[in-house]
Amino acid sequence: MKKLTLLALALGALSVGTGCHRNTREAAKDDMEETGDKAKDKAEDAADATGDAVEKAGDKVEDATDN
Repeated sequence: MKKLTLLALALGALSVGTGCHRNTREAAKDDMEETGDKAKDKAEDAADATGDAVEKAGDKVEDATDN
């Protein structure tokens, strides 16, 4: 009886450990995807801001050369 109980406990611990590892791995994957999406959004925002700054600078140069 003790051997079966110990075997059941060992198998239970292994299956729980495997499930926890899988959940941790999936959570880490989700976190990395979210981080990647945020980085992409920040890069797009920076590119838009840079484009706006270049356009404003071009407008200033154009205005300065018109006079």
